Amino acid sequence: MKNLIKLSLLAIFAITLVSCGGDDKKAKKEKVKITTKKKAPKKAKTEKKEKTYDLSNKGIGPIKSVTLAADVDQAMATKGAEVYKAKCTACHKVEKKFIGPSPMGIFKRRSPEWIMNMILNPDEMVQKDPDAKALLMEFNGSPMANQSLTEEEARSVLEYFRTL
Repeated sequence: MKNLIKLSLLAIFAITLVSCGGDDKKAKKEKVKITTKKKAPKKAKTEKKEKTYDLSNKGIGPIKSVTLAADVDQAMATKGAEVYKAKCTACHKVEKKFIGPSPMGIFKRRSPEWIMNMILNPDEMVQKDPDAKALLMEFNGSPMANQSLTEEEARSVLEYFRTL
C-alpha cells in the first residue's frame, strides 16, 4: 500500500511537472520572439531639392530693362520702405512667407525687371507668366493685389528690396 501511494504521488508529480514545463517553454519562446524583434529602420530624411530660377525671365509688363547701380541709393530705398510699409505689408512679411512670398533674397529668385513687372502688372503676370502662375499656386491661389503704384514707386520698392 505504501508503494501504491508512493507510485501515485510520483505519477501526480510527473504529470504536474510535464504540464507546467510545457507552458514555460511556450512562454520562453514567445519572450524570445518579443525580445529579438527588430525595429523597422528609420526612413532616410528626404533632402530638399534646391529650386532653380530663371533669372533671364523679365516678366510681362512695361519694364524691359532695369539698371542697378553698384551701391544702393539710400534715399530711394527709404522711400521704397515707406511705400512697402503702406501698401505691401498686409500680404508680405520681410522675414517669412505670409499670404505672399517674402522679399528677402528676392534677387536670387527673380530678375529686377520681373519684380517690377509683378508690382506694376500683377493681373497679367498671373495670367501669362509661368513663374507668377507657379507663385499663385504655391500661395493657395491668392493673387497679388494691384496697388496702382507708379514706375517711380515700384523702382523705389525694388531699391528697398536690395537692402534686405
